[in-house]
Amino acid sequence: MSYPLWAQLASLKKSRWVDLTHTFNAQSPHFSAFEGAQVKTPFTVQKDGFFVQEWSFVTQYGTHIDAPIHFVENQRYLHELELQELVLPLIVLDFSQEVAQNSDFILTREHLIEWESQHGTIEADTFVAFRSDWSKRWPDHDAFENKDLNGQQHLPGWSLEAIQFLVEERHIAAIGHETFDTDASIDIAKNGDIVGERYILGQDRYQIELLNNLDQLPSRGAIIYNISPKPDNAPGFPVRSFAIVPDIDSP
Repeated sequence: MSYPLWAQLASLKKSRWVDLTHTFNAQSPHFSAFEGAQVKTPFTVQKDGFFVQEWSFVTQYGTHIDAPIHFVENQRYLHELELQELVLPLIVLDFSQEVAQNSDFILTREHLIEWESQHGTIEADTFVAFRSDWSKRWPDHDAFENKDLNGQQHLPGWSLEAIQFLVEERHIAAIGHETFDTDASIDIAKNGDIVGERYILGQDRYQIELLNNLDQLPSRGAIIYNISPKPDNAPGFPVRSFAIVPDIDSP
């Protein structure tokens, strides 16, 4: 008997699979207001016959998913996201060279329009990832935070106008990036708030933060999977994100 889904899976396994998730531990970079993870080992095979660990960390730790409720009241919790929302066509916007030249780089609406002139219109119902190559600084905490002598962080990010363009004119489903926050650090300091993150979550979209290995993906054609546990009424959780890349990369 033939099982079509099994045949599709066998075909997919012949494609390239890319892990988009950082391995995290107690020393991993994390948002400065949070404590690092704590790991205990109450049982070991040698002493107890089985191995168990006890992990303690905030929900927004390591590569993680932000549910809409994370920044906006009366929005959906993580467990309320539909399974089909967590598997999406993936578009990767490569602005790594711009970030290499300017760590305060802000991805604007104009950058998106220029990108589309070269790569084509961004399709609806896609996951749009901002490649900055900031993930290459992991797990160096100081390099990741990139603070100046006054303690101000300098990390790239999305502009509010760029996210509004993606949501309101291109009708995308979700976004992702390699940094702690949606917004650039200098924008957060200037606005006194994370306006881009508050906007995207307020539009009932989710996002993935601290993505990894975006440099291994084509600009479009891959599929992203964002798999997490299902805690009750949680604003997010560490996620295992990965992409399946087609045999022939799109330009």
